Amino acid sequence: MDIEYVGYLAAILTSVSFFVQAMKSFKTRDLSGISLGMYALFTLGIAFWLTYGVLIENLTLIVTNIFTLTFASSVLILKIRQLLQTKASTRFVEPVAAEPGHDAR
Repeated sequence: MDIEYVGYLAAILTSVSFFVQAMKSFKTRDLSGISLGMYALFTLGIAFWLTYGVLIENLTLIVTNIFTLTFASSVLILKIRQLLQTKASTRFVEPVAAEPGHDAR
């Protein structure tokens, strides 16, 4: 067995597993369980793996990391948009005045 097949199998399995999670995030729009810091670092790490693949001219690393980086970036952008929308919507909420005869504490 050629050792490259191990790399191909690892690349396919990790890329497909990420694709499944990314599709769930797009479909449900529920990113509450995703940490922005972790996801930003993960996406940056994938960008570096892609760069490494280009530098050593490894087609397996290049193709799989282009695939994964595309979906990782999309989920990261979705997460950032969600956070910005949440901040924007809470910024303009006016406090509710207490009803007459009720203590506002």
